[in-house]
Amino acid sequence: MTRFVAQRLAWAIFVVWATASIAFVTSSVLPSDPARMVAGPQARPEDVARIRVQLGLDQPVWVRYRLFFRRLVHLGPAAEKAKDHETCGTLAWVHVDLGKSYQQRRGVVAILADRLPRTASLALAAVLVQAAIGVASGTFAATRRGRPADHLAVAASLVGVSAPTYLIGLLLQYVLAHRLRVLPLDGFGQTPLEHAQSLVLPALTLGIFGASYYTRLVRDEMITELRKDYVRTARAKGVSRVGVVVRHALRNALVPIVTVIGLDLGALLGGAIVTEQVFRWPGLGSLSVTAVLDRDGPVIMGCVIVTAVAVVTLSLVVDLAYAALDPRVRKR
Repeated sequence: MTRFVAQRLAWAIFVVWATASIAFVTSSVLPSDPARMVAGPQARPEDVARIRVQLGLDQPVWVRYRLFFRRLVHLGPAAEKAKDHETCGTLAWVHVDLGKSYQQRRGVVAILADRLPRTASLALAAVLVQAAIGVASGTFAATRRGRPADHLAVAASLVGVSAPTYLIGLLLQYVLAHRLRVLPLDGFGQTPLEHAQSLVLPALTLGIFGASYYTRLVRDEMITELRKDYVRTARAKGVSRVGVVVRHALRNALVPIVTVIGLDLGALLGGAIVTEQVFRWPGLGSLSVTAVLDRDGPVIMGCVIVTAVAVVTLSLVVDLAYAALDPRVRKR
């Protein structure tokens, strides 16, 4: 197990580095001038040139690439307040420096620290919603295969998968916010209670969309498991129907679901771009859109690295969770 974890960690570091390198090169070679966007369309050429030097954009791409990764993770005293560390995020002696935003003129680490908890809460709530709805409806449909309830669940899942998230979000806004007025239309709110209320609609939007896919996946897996010999053996031993479905078939059927949940959570931690825009949720998704439009390279890199780290970390967690869900994995 130690060797397995070490190999996966090494692979994870490589994936994050490769993803960040592609993002850095791509954002650096785009035919746009971040200095011009900072200075404004009416700025004089000499002012644009001065800003370009201040931002370090006058240096070759390979020089900026080397400086970025040299500063990305480095060591230093935790209490160090030198100018070289003003944009760092610090954990003990480890410093993480993503530079300073071109537009906001703040450290990218500080910007991400403001946005990440909001996206994390949205991602976690959405995954819980889609897992609860998808597993329950998929299991219900599988145990009633061929019946009207099964056909209804499959049809509903097809509609949910076909509908884009912005359409689901707009429908929820119309019904729950505009007509019934039980939830805020959009925004983030000012108090913890308002934050929680504002979280419901975007979480439901993402949850309904994801649950539609989970329903079909759980249904198919459950139908396969319910046909296997160990299920017939359990029934022959007198195990109740609920016990057979929940303690035997569902446990094995959840193995591929865990993979999907882990990857979905990692992707959502990178920002649910469309949903955050529809609901004006101030998370990483809306931040990344603004950064791309403004050609704000440091912020783009920060969003990319956070997403890559989230995905590879949760992929490792999923691999380790296999053994807990499926005893057969522990014997391989």
